[in-house]
Amino acid sequence: MSPDPAQPEPLKGGNVSDGVVRVGDTVRRPAGAHTPAVHALLRHLRDAGFDGAPRPLGIDEQGREVLTFAAGVVPWPDRFDLLAPDAALVRVAQVIRRLHDAAASFRPPPDAQWQVLIPADRNELIVHHDLAPWNLVAGDRWVFIDWDTAAPGSRLWDISYALHGFVPLMAQREWRRRAAGHRMRVFVDAYGLDGAQRRELVPLLAPRARAMDDFLATSAEGGDGSRWVGVLAGVHSLDLRLDTPTRPPHGRETTAFPTWLGREGSCVRKSRIFPYTRSLPAQPCRGWAGSAAQLAR
Repeated sequence: MSPDPAQPEPLKGGNVSDGVVRVGDTVRRPAGAHTPAVHALLRHLRDAGFDGAPRPLGIDEQGREVLTFAAGVVPWPDRFDLLAPDAALVRVAQVIRRLHDAAASFRPPPDAQWQVLIPADRNELIVHHDLAPWNLVAGDRWVFIDWDTAAPGSRLWDISYALHGFVPLMAQREWRRRAAGHRMRVFVDAYGLDGAQRRELVPLLAPRARAMDDFLATSAEGGDGSRWVGVLAGVHSLDLRLDTPTRPPHGRETTAFPTWLGREGSCVRKSRIFPYTRSLPAQPCRGWAGSAAQLAR
């Protein structure tokens, strides 16, 4: 017996999905002060010819935002094989490039309010802030969902986080990729970054990961733990045992780190939650410089 399309169906895709349901061909989500600005952005993207985002349909009688439903598969974590081929990575990067190009001409309403969870490196354009395989629906069209944290930022800020999820650049053993450097090169080539942008991107990876780390840790410590620890343990599938630092003879705290970014454990400080750098050295270590050179070739 098929489900009644009029009955709400809880959805589990995306980052934080509490209260998100499907009703027929629509998705209903909790609305907030940021919703009018997000809907204005989504309408602009649609008018600009970008089809990789839901279409806003307004607010329902329960005060929830209404969006078109995107049919397909969320790759993270069980169907990451969909993103394994280079061609899939190229497709993701090209969707993101089209998104950024369409967003570049967006002029927010004068009274726009944004849900800024993590301040970006600069205010260049309105970006998604959570471009990741847990927010991608792969179907006939590839659609990014969860736009509630769209806010001012930059192309490189968005890309640095996208690389974390789509390459991926994760320290957990099951997610490490020997071809991480190659996959990053495939991604930035497909996006079309120029040489200067590539050189700027590599040292931005750690601060972007650190910003997410700080946000999750601060949220958990501030009493919002049930919401964000669920993100940490579920969507991001992080192993909290990686939060235990080790101290090698030279005294620096180290953790596992993708080897293409440098010798494992070198030039890396331990994060409270994310297994990434807490801060970059004053001068990039040899591995970081090598990565920039690899991208520029």
